[in-house]
Amino acid sequence: MRYTAGTMKPRKLIKEAARIASPYRITNGEKFRLKDFDPADSNGIKSKKAAEDLLARSSPMLAEMQEKLYAQDVWALLLIFQGMDAAGKDGAIKHVMSGVNPQGCDVYAFKAPTNEELEHDFLWREHKVIPGRGKIGIFNRSYYEEVLVVRVHPLLLKAEKLPEELITKHIWQERYEDINAFEKFLVRNGVVIRKFFLHISKEEQKRRFLERLEDSKKNWKFSMDDIKERKFWDDYQEAYEEMVQNTASKRAPWFVVPADNKWYARLVVASAIIEVLDGLDLEYPDVDKEKKKELQTIREALLADKD
Repeated sequence: MRYTAGTMKPRKLIKEAARIASPYRITNGEKFRLKDFDPADSNGIKSKKAAEDLLARSSPMLAEMQEKLYAQDVWALLLIFQGMDAAGKDGAIKHVMSGVNPQGCDVYAFKAPTNEELEHDFLWREHKVIPGRGKIGIFNRSYYEEVLVVRVHPLLLKAEKLPEELITKHIWQERYEDINAFEKFLVRNGVVIRKFFLHISKEEQKRRFLERLEDSKKNWKFSMDDIKERKFWDDYQEAYEEMVQNTASKRAPWFVVPADNKWYARLVVASAIIEVLDGLDLEYPDVDKEKKKELQTIREALLADKD
């Protein structure tokens, strides 16, 4: 059943979204272990076609929810995507948000910091583009790179021009604390946060790299840096595990999304977004009596207008 304006919400579809997303939601990282999450899991969805059909049915619902979010102009939604190279971040963003009105959605891809960004604190470049009320902001990579790539390559800290006495063995824990405080601040100001770690296996990453090399249309996606980073696979897995352990919370949960099957990863992401938007009780705003009177006057003027 398609979700169109004026129809009753298909509660079954929303319940299915909750069922799909919930196994991957981490709200307390204390007991989280990455080895407990299978990158090839599909949670009972047996085929690519079944997943794509569900995603197609979800798209109109997501589009209308986003429209209500924009019209209500109260909440903002921040979606953060992290993952190893070739995990499918770009594709997930493209496919899940394909039906959303571009006016209500901003996407930012954070690469290596610029000189200007290095002159500021590590949250500065993201803070200035936090979505405004009524909008969805999408971060393709984020401030979490500061406890991932910078942790795996600690020499990058030198480029950040921090005073030497601040670079101690406690710096990663301090950054977790800073991130948690920042996200708590955002949530208290009406920014709803959902974070997605696209969890891919080393074998599947290799397969996708080879595919990029063999397909001329995908050659542009490949860089020798990808191969260099692959050598630090175990270090990254440890960093991702500690990231989730230290920054998962009820107010800003992580979703550890099985990403070996792109079709399933996209469905999990869409399901989590639908679930959170449904929980906001979004509605088109009612206009007051004065506004209704004004609209009636406009209507009468239009009807009286003889072309």
